[in-house]
Amino acid sequence: MELLEFAVEKALELGASYAEARFEEKTGTHLAMKNGSPEGISINADKGVGIRVIVNGGMGFASTNVLTKESISEAVKKAVKLAKAASQVRNEPIRFSKENFHRVSYKVKMKKDIRDVSPEEKLELLRKIEEEVKATGINVPMRYLMYSDELWKKEIVTSEGAYVKSKIPRVSVVYNLVVFENGQMEQAPFVQRAFSGGFELLEKDEPWNWAVKDVKALRKLITEGKKPPEGKVDLIISPEVAGIAVHESVGHPYEADRIFGREAAQAGESFVKPDMLGERIGSEVVTVIDDPTIPNSWGFYLYDDEGVKARPRYLIRDGIITEFLTNREYAYKLGQHSNAAARAINYNREPIVRMANTYLAPGDYSFEELIEDIKLGVYMVSFNEWNIDDRRYQQRYIGREAYLIENGEIKHPVRRPILEITTRALWSSVDAVGKEVAFYPGTCGKGEPGQGVPVWMGGAHARLRDIPLRRP
Repeated sequence: MELLEFAVEKALELGASYAEARFEEKTGTHLAMKNGSPEGISINADKGVGIRVIVNGGMGFASTNVLTKESISEAVKKAVKLAKAASQVRNEPIRFSKENFHRVSYKVKMKKDIRDVSPEEKLELLRKIEEEVKATGINVPMRYLMYSDELWKKEIVTSEGAYVKSKIPRVSVVYNLVVFENGQMEQAPFVQRAFSGGFELLEKDEPWNWAVKDVKALRKLITEGKKPPEGKVDLIISPEVAGIAVHESVGHPYEADRIFGREAAQAGESFVKPDMLGERIGSEVVTVIDDPTIPNSWGFYLYDDEGVKARPRYLIRDGIITEFLTNREYAYKLGQHSNAAARAINYNREPIVRMANTYLAPGDYSFEELIEDIKLGVYMVSFNEWNIDDRRYQQRYIGREAYLIENGEIKHPVRRPILEITTRALWSSVDAVGKEVAFYPGTCGKGEPGQGVPVWMGGAHARLRDIPLRRP
C-alpha cells in the first residue's frame, strides 16, 4: 500500500533509524441467541494504520483511522516525538535482532466464504445447537449462544525491506449452558469452538454435539457425582486441562518481555530468568510447543507483525527449557533471532510478545494404557475455574467434568476436585503422555491498553503421579 511506504519514508526523513507501518482491516458479523430467541445481529467494520519507530534508541507508536497522507504524516510525527521522549528516559537503547525478511502474500482459503453465508444460515447454526440441547430432555433453563466471524486483512511494510500481506478469516461459536436438576445447578460457562477458515469448519466441527456432551455430563455430575478422593493420588488431565496448564504455567512465563520485567506493572512477572535456558523444569516426557503455523488454528499466522517468518517454538523439549517467546527487541537482548512472537490485536495497538497455539506434545501411550495401572486416581476432563500467581508458579485448577479412577477403570463422576501445585512440581510429576492431541480456543489477554488475541490451547492426555488433590 502506497500510504504504508509513505509512512516509512516520512519516519526516516524525521530521523528514525527504524520504521514500520501496519494496515489492518476487520469486517465481520456477530449474532446471539438466548433461550431460543435471537437477540440481534451486529455488523463490525474497522480499519486503520499503526506506525512504530525507533529514534535515538527510543521507541514510539501512533495510529490513525483516517487513511490520508495528511493524517498518516501527523501520526508519524507523533510516533517520532514519542520515541525521542522515550530515548531521554531509557537506561539503554532499544535494538532489534538481525533477521531475513521477505516480500510475501498469503491467505487462508475458505470453502464456504463467511461473506457469502446469509445471517439466516448463521443463525440456523445456533438454532441447531438449541434444538439438539432441548432434544436431550435435560432441564437447561439458561442457554446463551453466540456466533461470530471476522475477516482480518493486513499489510506490513518496514524500513528493512519486509512486506507481508495476509488475509485470515476467523469463525467462532460460544455457548453458556446451565443445567438444573434435583434442586442443584451446574454449568458449562462460555465454551468456545473456533477456527481460522470458512464457515464449513464450524459445520464440520458440529458444535451442537459438543453442547449435548456437556449438558449430559453436567446432569450426570448432579445425579451421580460424589466427593473426590483427598490426598496424594494419580491424576489424568485431558487435552483441555493440559491446554490451560501449558498456556498459564509455560506460555506466559516464557514470554521474554515478562521475563525482562516489562509486564511487571501490567500482567505480572515470571519465575523464569534468562539464565534458565537449558535447565530442567519437567520430566523427560514433557515437551511443550507453541506453533502459529498449524493450519486452520485459532491462533494461526505465517509471519508476525514485525515481518518475521513464524515457526514452531519448542518452549520445553524433553523436560528442558529450550526457548522463550521473543520479538526482535528481546531476541537481541538474548543474542538470538526472533521466533516471530510479535502480535497486535488491531492497528491501534503495538505488537508485543504473545502466544499462538500452545500445547503439550503427544507421547506414546493410549488412553487405556494411561489408566490401566492406576489403583486410585481422578480423570479431570474439563475445568470451571483456574488461577495462578503473578509469577506463574503457584496455580489452582478446579475440575468441572471429572471421574474417579479405581483399579484401572473409569467409575462415577466426582465433584470439583481441586489441584493446587507449583509449575515445577506439575511438570515433574508427569510420567506418561497420550498419543492423541486436541485443541481448545481462547482469548489471551495482555498489555496496557489491553489486547485479547485468539489462541489455541491443548495437547495430549497426561498422567501425573502422586498428586495432592483437595475437596471444595
